[in-house]
Amino acid sequence: MAKLTRDDLYSLEKYAEVRADFRTQVINHKKNRRLALDAHIALYFEDALTVQYQIQEMLRIERIFEAAGIQEELDVYNPLIPDGRNWKATFMVEYADEAERRPALARLIGIEDAVWMQVAGFDRIYAIANEDLDRSAADKTASVHFMRFELTPAMQAAAKNGARLMAGVEHPACQASREIPDNVRAALVGDLT
Repeated sequence: MAKLTRDDLYSLEKYAEVRADFRTQVINHKKNRRLALDAHIALYFEDALTVQYQIQEMLRIERIFEAAGIQEELDVYNPLIPDGRNWKATFMVEYADEAERRPALARLIGIEDAVWMQVAGFDRIYAIANEDLDRSAADKTASVHFMRFELTPAMQAAAKNGARLMAGVEHPACQASREIPDNVRAALVGDLT
């Protein structure tokens, strides 16, 4: 998948005009890119459209319109776009209640290294997490982690030819696995070259 450039982005003025429709488009698109692993953890698979939305929102919020500032945002977010041989995801620990979230994040230290995906017939692929910076501390993990799942050419071919896809987490405080539903599977296969 090609990385985004300034030419792919709306100007602030144009984004103000199209934002409502663009947001609706992205929300509908993301429905096929979210995978709940249990009631409190989920993978949100990124692609060029989800990343463009993040960048557009950052530019809007920060009122960034100069070339250097736009390029900084592109440099930060472009690494989240899969390159055709991997899947990239934002992993989220989701507790609305702060009183529940704090102890959960303490129990889940190291969870970012325990998340996996699997193409049927192949070994599990464990996440390469937080390549940009460490998001855990000695007493808790972060509620957001960025992950990459690197596939071999044989895995890519099998996935594109209909092999079942699974995902899960294998952590002492959280164990879950599930088959990836057809709508998410189709989006993921679309990310492969």
